[in-house]
Amino acid sequence: MTDTSLLQIGIDYTAAIHQTAGIGRYVRELVAAMAVSPSRSENVVLHLFVAGAHRAHCPPPPDNCVYSASPISERNHVRLWHRLRLPIPVELWTGCIDLFHAADFALPPTLSGTRAIVTVYDLSFEHYPQDTMPGMLHHLRRVVPRSARRADRVIAISEATRRDLIALYGVHPDKIAVVQPGVSPHFNSRATEGDIRAKYHLPDAPLILTVGTMQPRKNHLRLVQAFAQIETKARLVIAGGQGWAYDVVQQEVTRLGMAERVIFAGFVDDNDLPDLYRAATVFVYPALYEGFGIPVLEAMACGTPVITSNVSSLPEAAGEAAILVDPLNVEELSMTLDRLLSNEMMRNTLRGKGIARAGKFTWARAAEQTWDVYRALLNLPA
Repeated sequence: MTDTSLLQIGIDYTAAIHQTAGIGRYVRELVAAMAVSPSRSENVVLHLFVAGAHRAHCPPPPDNCVYSASPISERNHVRLWHRLRLPIPVELWTGCIDLFHAADFALPPTLSGTRAIVTVYDLSFEHYPQDTMPGMLHHLRRVVPRSARRADRVIAISEATRRDLIALYGVHPDKIAVVQPGVSPHFNSRATEGDIRAKYHLPDAPLILTVGTMQPRKNHLRLVQAFAQIETKARLVIAGGQGWAYDVVQQEVTRLGMAERVIFAGFVDDNDLPDLYRAATVFVYPALYEGFGIPVLEAMACGTPVITSNVSSLPEAAGEAAILVDPLNVEELSMTLDRLLSNEMMRNTLRGKGIARAGKFTWARAAEQTWDVYRALLNLPA
């Protein structure tokens, strides 16, 4: 260790500062829970590395954490570390540390005595390379396997991602720990819907909701086609950033004459998501591939019945609390939507199962499991 009395741990917190959803949310929630976890010893200091930010530009850090900010942009750090492969250690910003946790796919250079962990969320770029921007595809295919090989331990956020790491990259099973995400407490079934319909201009009609950036593997195109086959007063609400599939989906909506039935809500603030889930009659998440699928559990926690895909990690997240469908089968998706919209008893059954299922996934549990990985790597007592 660097000090006989203090254990110094670095965590890449860059995504938590620069990304509002997805990985950014995972890192924020995990670190906040780790900071107050009973598993955290009083002699541990958490250094949160942030690329492209001065201390003055960051929000207050989680309890018992300190920032290690770099004024160099995130993009330039990628160039220096992963394209030019310059051996500039992250300790230049964090100071001497015992362990560094790269929480966003890519492990930066570290000093020889520093133990290293990398978190891998999914390998969607290997399964669907055509849906990944070419520059990003090349970067991920080069950096992720290299980081997994160099790391002392790899954290996967699902058993599905663990299997992919073994099958596609040959990572030894004993090297991988699975730490599934949690559901934030503000996603629950007890709050009221509030004025979410007015804020997002949603009609007073049953809502079928899907959440996620509009990219091909989220499967919005087939969802629109399935919805078009249903005779219903319900509206389909697509919430999420436009992404690079927006134009294709919008054109399909126009072609099918669905402009009045499909609502593009755009990006929804995290604070509004619980109310939006609760406003929905059905939540549908027909993704072709997911590292875990947190929106499925968030919707369940809010008491919304869920339809999701029977592929990748989604059955792992949903368990028996959702209806699983083949995401490539438009007819099956359409019939399932129609059946659930018209069957209140089925919706009530799924609502109860979903609330119970979501309750099993907490950030406190994820924090405890992450501390277990740290302790094992540093040979600390349990």
